[in-house]
Amino acid sequence: MHLSPVLLSFVGGEIVDLVLQTGTVAKAVLLFLLAFSVLSWAVILSKWTLIRSARRQSARFLRAFRKAQRIQEIASLADQFRPSPLVGIFEGAIAEFKRQMGMTGGIHNATAIQRAMQISSSEEITRFERNLSWLAITAAVTPFIGLFGTVWGIIDAFHGLGTAGAATLRAVAPGISEALITTAAGLAAAIPAVIAYNLIIGSIRELASRNDDFTLEMLNLVERQQPQPLSEVHR
Repeated sequence: MHLSPVLLSFVGGEIVDLVLQTGTVAKAVLLFLLAFSVLSWAVILSKWTLIRSARRQSARFLRAFRKAQRIQEIASLADQFRPSPLVGIFEGAIAEFKRQMGMTGGIHNATAIQRAMQISSSEEITRFERNLSWLAITAAVTPFIGLFGTVWGIIDAFHGLGTAGAATLRAVAPGISEALITTAAGLAAAIPAVIAYNLIIGSIRELASRNDDFTLEMLNLVERQQPQPLSEVHR
């Protein structure tokens, strides 16, 4: 099997050699980019694990919720379905439900229960969005950090060329190739962050939509617990 010269160079470790031969500024840039990349991957993996678990537990919670005939049945089981955001919404509704039941022995304000669930839903979505800004920062900043390293390296290469007085491609090419390493590193940090940010935001929007649907289902269940219709209570 015949390997291309580019692949042979990579296998031969010339990329590593280029990194080792870069100047102090380029090495500092590469360290910054490595830190950005490591932190962004930590955020990506933690959020992806959290969202996957939340989806699975939300599906289980909804099955149990729809089988239940009374609020008390699902309230005793809610904790086992974390980290589903639906559990937080359910608990927000239960807190307001108990508050009204304790005061009047019945539900006199369904709107208050709906507001409690909306607040809980917002808190849950905020929990999922926490630290996502780091991915946006990584996607926006790292290409420019890499470009800075490249520009600095090219300036250094041409300065060395002027000092040496040998105006040939052979003389300037090694310095330029070393400089371009930082641009490649910047793109390597930014591209996964952009893709992951958009995928995670899409997943969070899906969870938010499911939260809204569950809020309506929960209101229906609360109304079924009423000893009399809500329309009569409001009169």
